[in-house]
Amino acid sequence: MLFNELPELLLTGLELMSALFIFTIGILVLIVMVTFILDISQSKQAIRRNYPVIGRFRYFFERLGEFFRQYFFAMDREELPFNRAQRVWVYRAAKNKDNTRAFGSTRDLTVPGTVLFVNCPFPTLEEDAVHSQPITIGPDCKTPYTTDSLVNISGMSYGALSRPAVLALSRGAALAGCWMNTGEGGLSPYHLEGGADLVFQIGTAKYGVRNVQGLLDDEKLRETAAHPQVRMFEIKMSQGAKPGKGGMLPAAKVTEEIARIRGIKPYEDSISPNRHPEIDSADDLLGMIQRVRRVTGKPVGFKMVLGAYGWLDTLFMTIRKQGLETAPDFITLDSADGGSGAAPMSLMDDVGLPIRESLPLLVDKLNQYGLRERIRVISSGKLITPTDVAWALCMGTDFVVSARGFLFSLGCIQALQCNRNTCPTGITTHNSRLQKGLNPDHKAQRVLHYVKNLNHGVGLIAHSCGVREPRQLRRFHARIVISSGKSQSLEELYPDIKPAT
Repeated sequence: MLFNELPELLLTGLELMSALFIFTIGILVLIVMVTFILDISQSKQAIRRNYPVIGRFRYFFERLGEFFRQYFFAMDREELPFNRAQRVWVYRAAKNKDNTRAFGSTRDLTVPGTVLFVNCPFPTLEEDAVHSQPITIGPDCKTPYTTDSLVNISGMSYGALSRPAVLALSRGAALAGCWMNTGEGGLSPYHLEGGADLVFQIGTAKYGVRNVQGLLDDEKLRETAAHPQVRMFEIKMSQGAKPGKGGMLPAAKVTEEIARIRGIKPYEDSISPNRHPEIDSADDLLGMIQRVRRVTGKPVGFKMVLGAYGWLDTLFMTIRKQGLETAPDFITLDSADGGSGAAPMSLMDDVGLPIRESLPLLVDKLNQYGLRERIRVISSGKLITPTDVAWALCMGTDFVVSARGFLFSLGCIQALQCNRNTCPTGITTHNSRLQKGLNPDHKAQRVLHYVKNLNHGVGLIAHSCGVREPRQLRRFHARIVISSGKSQSLEELYPDIKPAT
C-alpha cells in the first residue's frame, strides 16, 4: 500500500519544493526590482544611480577589504596600525604560549628606524638579575604612590569599553600588580570591583568629578580620592588619537548607568571640550595640579601629546621659579599615531609628534632644567612588545602604559569598530549579546600573562645588554638604522643633556 502511494508522495514533495523555489525566486526578483528603483531614483551616490543594484557590491567589497587584507593579503609585518607579527606576539603572550621562533627573523633589519639593541660580551646571568626596583611617585604628597610595575594599563573609559572588559582589565591588573587608568569616563564600580590600583583621569569634561556647570568639584574629588585603590590623578590635556579634541562617545554607548557615572544625560552624544577652559597657560596648569593634589593628597600629573614644544621651557622655568613642590609628579606622554578612541582622521593621522621623536625631547628638557628626578615620565603609544618597551626605557622613560596592547590581550581582532557599538569581541560594545563572549575571569588571566611575559621579554633584552634590571637600560644600549642602511647609536643621535647651571 505504502509502496503504491510512494510515487504520489514524491510528486507532492517535488511540487512543494518547486513552489518554494518559485516563491523564493519571486521574492528575490521583487527585492532586486525595489532596490533597482531605489538606486536609480536617488541622487546621493553616483555609483548606485549609474549602476543600480550592481553598484552596491562596490561598498560591500570595500567593507570586506578590511578583513581580507588582515587575514589573506597583508604580509606579517606590513599592516597598520598593528601588523600580524605584533598581534600574534601579544596573543601568544596573553595565552601564556611559547613565543620562540625558528629559522631566522622575518623582520627586515635594514629599514630606517629599526631599533637594534647592543648585546654585551658578558651578559648578566639570569639568576643574578633582579626585578624592577620600586619607584615612588609624588614623594612629598600626603599619600605617595610606590610601585615596581613597569608596564601598566593606559586610559580607557567605562563607556568606551564594556562592563566585562573593564572587569577583566581590573582583575587582571590586580593579579599582575600593575595599575589601571580609568580613562576620562569617571570611576565605575567595575574599576573598583577588580581590586587593581587605579589612576583616575580628569578629562576636559571632568566626568565623575564635575559640578552642574561642568567644572571641577572639590567635594567629588575628595569622594573619589577616599577610595584607597585610587592612587594617582591624571589631568588629560590631550591624547594620541585626537590631539586638540576632546573625548567622543556616541549616544548609542551612553547608557543610563554610564550617564549617571559621568554626570550627563543618557543616550546623547558625550562630547568633551577640546581643552580645559580654566587652563590657558603654564601657570594655570600648575595651579590645577596643585589644587587637585591639595584636595586629594595624592600624586597628580598630566597627560599630553607633544606638538609645539617651546612651551615646555616656559613650564619648566616656571616650576624652577615657583619651587619644585609646584611641579607635576609625573607626565604621561602619548604618541600622535592614534589610539583606541574615536577620532577624526585628520587629527589621528596628521597632528602631533610620534613618541619616537617626542620622548627623547621631553626627557632632555627635564634634564636641562634639573627636573628629571622630580617628575616621573610615563610613555604611551603603540608600545606593546618587549622591543617597544625596551626602546622607551633606553630613551629615559620610567613607566610604560598601553591601551591597545591590553585590548589584544582580551581578544581584540583589530576589527576597527571601537567607535561603534558593534565590536565583535564584546570589548567596546554595550550590546549584551556580543558581551557574552567575553568572560572577565578568563580574560583576567590573559591580562596577567601578557604583563608577565612582556616584562619577561624586556628582561631578556636587559640581560643581553648586560644590565641587572630594565630601568638600567640607557641610550648607548641601542642603535637605530638610518637612511644609509647603517645603524647609529641612540646616544649619538640624542646626546645626554646636562642640567643648566
